[in-house]
Amino acid sequence: MSERRIAKELNNLKHNPIPNCSIEEGSDLNHWTIKLTGPDNTPYAGGLFLLNVNFPKDYPFQPPRIQFETKIYHPNVHPDGTVCKQLCSLSGKWSPALTIGAVLGAIIILLEEPNADDPVVPSIASEYRFDKSNYDHTAKQWTLQYASCKRM
Repeated sequence: MSERRIAKELNNLKHNPIPNCSIEEGSDLNHWTIKLTGPDNTPYAGGLFLLNVNFPKDYPFQPPRIQFETKIYHPNVHPDGTVCKQLCSLSGKWSPALTIGAVLGAIIILLEEPNADDPVVPSIASEYRFDKSNYDHTAKQWTLQYASCKRM
C-alpha cells in the first residue's frame, strides 16, 4: 500500500503543484528531494533550499521524515536540518489522511511565520521575538551564503 499511496501523491503533486516547491524524482519512490524556494517577503526570499523526504515502509500510517539539506537560520529547524516535531503533521497528531502536500504547505507557512513559542533552537526564537531586525538580517545572510541559486 505504501508505494501505491506515494505514487498517487506524487502524481497529484505533478498535476497540482505546490507554490515554491518542485520534486526531483529519483529511482527510489520512498526518497524524494524537494527544491523549495524561499517565500517572498521573508528573509528566505531568493533562496533555494533542498529538503530530503524519506517515507517509512508503513507510510501513510507513520509520517515522512523531512530534513533540510540546505542550512537555514530558523527557530523551528534543528541545526542538523530536521524540521520541528510540533509541526502538527509530523508530531503525534499525524493521521494517514494527511499528505506530503499538506506537510510541504505547512513547512512553507512555517518559513513565513516561525513558531517562536515552541522552538527547537531557543536562541534563534528569542532573537526572533526580541530583535526581529537582527534575526531577519542573519536569516538573509544565511540564505545568501547557503541557499543562493549560484551554489546549486
